Amino acid sequence: MSIIRVFCRKTAYTPTDPLAFVGDPPLWRPEADEVHISCAFTWDIREAERLRDAWLQYYPRVLVGGPAWYGNTVNGFEPGRYVAEGVTFTSRGCDNHCPWCLVPAREGRLREYEHIEPGHIIQDNNFLACSPEHRRRVYAMLDRQPRAAVFGGGLDARLVTDETAAELSAIRIAEVFLAADTEASLRPLEAAVNRLSFLPRRKLRCYVLCAFGGETIEQARRRLEAVWQIGCLPFAQLFQPHDRWIEYDSDWRALAREWSRPAAMFASHAEATNA
Repeated sequence: MSIIRVFCRKTAYTPTDPLAFVGDPPLWRPEADEVHISCAFTWDIREAERLRDAWLQYYPRVLVGGPAWYGNTVNGFEPGRYVAEGVTFTSRGCDNHCPWCLVPAREGRLREYEHIEPGHIIQDNNFLACSPEHRRRVYAMLDRQPRAAVFGGGLDARLVTDETAAELSAIRIAEVFLAADTEASLRPLEAAVNRLSFLPRRKLRCYVLCAFGGETIEQARRRLEAVWQIGCLPFAQLFQPHDRWIEYDSDWRALAREWSRPAAMFASHAEATNA
């Protein structure tokens, strides 16, 4: 069965094959049995509905789904269909209940996939919470990949122990993402970075949630700077609630740009060092 996949917006993980499209139907439209509209974010639900109607003008069967679509649950995973080639999920869900995160509500408790699809980008929500046996199977899969591993879903800094750090040191790594979403998360982040000292700063990225719970720009900036001083490359993310889209002002957007571009961060801190 041939399936056209349509996405509401383009991201780094959007597929790029000839049957993947972003937005409205193009002038040239391939033959297909079905059209699937993928809705990843709740604030895109209205756009997904509009795209369904637009594609229904040319195809008789158009379905809408995805993590954000009205009560959908995330179960299986087919490589390359709704995310780019190279991205894989080896587990779903998370047992943490962070107040800003929708994963437990959408995906439920942590569960490991028995069959591990190949890929070098591990997008699991909480990989280190998986069992040691599952992690060993994933590392074995990564050893067979032509490209070094990227832990893009993020590793819980509190679970970076001597044991898990030793596991990670035995595989080829291109990037590891940690997280520091609160002031209290800085101490476990520092301990994790110390244990991952075999990785240079350019391979140690850190998601930093900003503007949550009334946080000011200056408070966010101080936390981002603290993450840099610990030894990571921060990746600023402006908080978006599940039920609406916040249009941040130019100051917040400038902060997010400044603290998500490695070249800019290296340049600004080199200037500060040389001043």
